[in-house]
Amino acid sequence: MDHARAAISNLLSGEPSSYTRFSIARQTDGDNSHVEMKLSADDEEGGEIERPEHLHASMAQPQRSGKKLCFLVIAAFLLLLIGFLIGYLSYRGRMQLAARCLDGSGKCEITPTASYLVDGDETEEEVQGPPVLYWPDLKNLLSDKLSTKYLEDNLRRRGSANSFEAGQSEDQEMAAYIHDQFNKFSLDKVWNDEHYIKLQVRGSNKNKVSILNNGQEEDLETPDAFVAYSESGTVSGKPVYVNYGMKTDFEKIQKSVALNGTIVIVRAGKITLAEKVANAKEAKAAGVLMYLDPFEYRNTDKLIPFGHAHLGTGDPFTPGFPSFNHTQFPPVESSGLPHVAVQTISSDAAAKLFRKMNGDSCPEDWRGGMLSCRVTTQQGNEMMVKLDVNNAMADKKILNIFGAVTGFEEPDRYVVIGAQRDSWGPGVAKAGVGTAILLELARVIGDMVKSDGYKPRRSIIFASWSAGDYGAVGATEWLEGYSASLHAKAFTYINLDAAVLGADHIKISASPLLYALLERTMKGVKDPATSSRSLYNRVGSDWVKGVVPLGLDNAAFPFLVYSGIPVVSFGFCSKDEEYAFLGTTKDTLENLKTIENLNAVLRAAAEVAGQIALRLTHDHELFLDFGRYSEELLAYQGKFLPYDEDVKELGLTLDWLFFARGDFQRAADALRRDIANSDKENKVIRRALNDRIMKVEYDFLSPYLSPKDAPFRHIFFGKGSHTLQSLLEHLQLLKTSRSSVDENMLREQLALVTWTIKGAANALGGDIWDTDNEF
Repeated sequence: MDHARAAISNLLSGEPSSYTRFSIARQTDGDNSHVEMKLSADDEEGGEIERPEHLHASMAQPQRSGKKLCFLVIAAFLLLLIGFLIGYLSYRGRMQLAARCLDGSGKCEITPTASYLVDGDETEEEVQGPPVLYWPDLKNLLSDKLSTKYLEDNLRRRGSANSFEAGQSEDQEMAAYIHDQFNKFSLDKVWNDEHYIKLQVRGSNKNKVSILNNGQEEDLETPDAFVAYSESGTVSGKPVYVNYGMKTDFEKIQKSVALNGTIVIVRAGKITLAEKVANAKEAKAAGVLMYLDPFEYRNTDKLIPFGHAHLGTGDPFTPGFPSFNHTQFPPVESSGLPHVAVQTISSDAAAKLFRKMNGDSCPEDWRGGMLSCRVTTQQGNEMMVKLDVNNAMADKKILNIFGAVTGFEEPDRYVVIGAQRDSWGPGVAKAGVGTAILLELARVIGDMVKSDGYKPRRSIIFASWSAGDYGAVGATEWLEGYSASLHAKAFTYINLDAAVLGADHIKISASPLLYALLERTMKGVKDPATSSRSLYNRVGSDWVKGVVPLGLDNAAFPFLVYSGIPVVSFGFCSKDEEYAFLGTTKDTLENLKTIENLNAVLRAAAEVAGQIALRLTHDHELFLDFGRYSEELLAYQGKFLPYDEDVKELGLTLDWLFFARGDFQRAADALRRDIANSDKENKVIRRALNDRIMKVEYDFLSPYLSPKDAPFRHIFFGKGSHTLQSLLEHLQLLKTSRSSVDENMLREQLALVTWTIKGAANALGGDIWDTDNEF
């Protein structure tokens, strides 16, 4: 280094003063910071410098010029090397800080100081961002503030009434209480949304189930409960037991028993009541009876569950349209209305009915807790079951209640946390738990913003829905009312319904986009059973295999399959038995308290939901794993491959579908590169990248279907022939029942899924000039 300094000194001693300017700041986002290095300390006016009077006679001028050039090159190289090292060390420090931010092991800023450059101006103006709050601190703050006392207090309010039916006074009073609480928590916005809907309610006379035999009528049961959207009137028919009422059950029984005009008996579980009724309708049954099997639902011999028979969500008399006041609708109804008489009965009544059926015994795996289980009556036996349904239609006003913590950077992007408020009975587990967690999270997060300086980048909306027991009516009507904007603004829905139905098992339903965040969250929440381990230790590394597909009875379902919004539904339950009282008049606080370590479990469920909401509104980049769908598509490709040759025999090919999957994979890889190479502090770039991430779910809604005629358009999780699962089932017929294959329908299915995936790939790829429709 001394030699280099001497060389530079000798070089400069005989040359005019000069400057070299090096830019060491990134030019992105308008930052033109410069550093000037003066290479001479002599007169800055540029005057001539005297040459030395004595030169070595032996030194020729050309040789001196060559040395000067060499010294100049060395000097420039050394300066560039120093600049590179400074820049590298600075970048490395930022990357280490970012890594600690992501894994939660270190501190990271909530919002960096941003710089903006006015066009044509080389001066920099710094705009001070919000106070620094790091993710580990934020996570600990949430945990410290969550209170089991407040959760218990909120649960006790469900004990004030025997029922909170949608649109009734108890439901409205609870809505007013939640509205007042949101205001008390000083949330930034509090409002309500009114909907005028048609509900089917209990008639003036109770429904009745009776047995007709030899001209005599014997009352079997006169239930207090009813099934909404059942066909009203009187029907009778031969009783036939069809296990859980799944399609496979109906296919099995129809091999030996004709079901046309019969009264089908099914037990609860596996699928929703609405799906059981739809299968019965397809088999041309006249009516359906459902009971709680005593083997799976213990201590429920005399309990009769409530339910609804609409195969869909929302108000079935305004399908695809929002039920706002004074809006005129055409005389139309949902295709999911069954027009089949349906009633629930107790397991005691079901056992009595089985004893009077003298036909073949049930298969062993159909028996459940019924000792005298029979499939039907003997041939020639005239015994019939009569079903009287007296349900009545009623116009009701329902209220959805909302509170919001608005974001400081992107207030028009938001996470929605929601819970059903209404219930046919006390509904402590079904609606009370979710409402209690909703209120506690609103209190805690509101206080974190007000008192602790938390400034979320994006907004958090707290929502209390009504008419959830009728098929997520309140939530669906809100989605239908604001469908044009919600898919572009709401990027996650967190469902709190029935979050605690047990303690020894964890039940998860979620969009694949949220798997990574769920795993990270479970690693950061202690197991309520033992604080020495996390929830992740309980579920294990292969927990994704146990993810439960969303059903029609989950309020998150329409968010995902109708609006294309990623969802998560997380809760605790019992592994070996159902929560016996859900949807009955015994869904009380006393029965909920039989769950071991209830308060700790409630708190853990609240902490999981809270951490997910906070992480999604805290980080620069949306914590949505868009690449996960590449794995899901690859899994389906593996299922389709065995039918490749069979499809070619029809003159068709699966290649285009496989090419579309490859295009999506490449688009996901390209987005990862764009994110890695982007300026994380440039808000415009960051928002554009986040918009591409948050649209992934929506782009899997098939754009070639009408939302009115096929509302559940998601090709992974929707309902209908356009889904990947439906395509797979159709392909399976090529090997099991080739004559049943509808070639035209298969062509349409291939086209629908292929172009939907290709469209999702193009949208993920970015700007239109970066995409094309070539595979």
